[in-house]
Amino acid sequence: MSANDAFHIAVLPGDGIGHEVMTPALDVLNRVAETTPGLTFRFTTAPAGAEEYQATGKSMSDATVRLCEEADAILLGACGLPSVRYPDDTEIMPQVELRFIFDLYAGVRPARLIPGVPSPIVGAAEKGIDFVLIRESTEGLFASRGKGVVTQDEARETLVVTRAKTEKLFDFSLRLAQRRKARGRKGQLTLVDKANVFKAFNWQRDIFRERASKLAGVSTDMLYVDACAAIMVKKPWDFDVMVMENMFGDILSDLAAGLIGGLGIAPSADIGDKHAVFQPCHGTAPDIMGQGKANPTAMILSAAMMLDWLADRHDMPAAAQAGERIERAVDDAYRSGIRPMEYGGSDGTAAVATAVMKALG
Repeated sequence: MSANDAFHIAVLPGDGIGHEVMTPALDVLNRVAETTPGLTFRFTTAPAGAEEYQATGKSMSDATVRLCEEADAILLGACGLPSVRYPDDTEIMPQVELRFIFDLYAGVRPARLIPGVPSPIVGAAEKGIDFVLIRESTEGLFASRGKGVVTQDEARETLVVTRAKTEKLFDFSLRLAQRRKARGRKGQLTLVDKANVFKAFNWQRDIFRERASKLAGVSTDMLYVDACAAIMVKKPWDFDVMVMENMFGDILSDLAAGLIGGLGIAPSADIGDKHAVFQPCHGTAPDIMGQGKANPTAMILSAAMMLDWLADRHDMPAAAQAGERIERAVDDAYRSGIRPMEYGGSDGTAAVATAVMKALG
């Protein structure tokens, strides 16, 4: 697309508080577009999730999938409801289905401590936390999703990793570490695995060395997943970019969110070669839906991630700068004293959104 064209964004609010946090995110995007030359958006909203499944028998219609395929990026709110399940008792998860439909192999989970947000880690306020965890999102143990074999005496789920996907994942992670170095971060990539037990991870280590040797300027190391978990809760500031298998990433990404104050402020993205989905890490929180209590920070920061990805994909630095403006506005909002309810404050969805919009100017 040319810089004068509008970015077409597929908007899937999802279920529960997904609807409530999406509106502030779109307002923030429209605000930065007003003051960023060449940056405009066209939003198309479509249903997806448990509510859609209840109504139609499908989590997403063919039209919604087509919309996502044609859009420049996808913004997804929280999806799923505890009371709504598939016949096999698994959750309604369009976010996972989209990963497989569009081969979104890189699950990007930033963990950055926002000023004024309490962390359970001693020293975090002084040293800061700012790393990115990347989980492979279509293979690993999740390759068995829906294919496991269960008998009366045994259950089997198979871990699968392929060379093609592993090379793509490592190349993506190396480039991200390189981009972070250019922005003043460490430029260090850590491979997290269990190579002391499983042959598959030793095989991946060889590929990791191969791919790392082709990109100068990024330092690399390797770490067992159990040791990684221990270091994350002792010295999370030691990390810059981490990459790992799907299930390891599923677990450690929630740990990472806990280090920075919880899922309510944790953004995420699932990225492939052509498509990308941006969504908050939190769930649909049906216990607070409709009460104005939901924290929109994670959704707003996911929108900022979208701008950075669009900037890189379409060679539009102004979009990346707009994303950085959003991050600074979130920091300023919290620094000014905004306190969402999960931190013992009284600020709900509207108050947080208003503070961020005010900080944007």
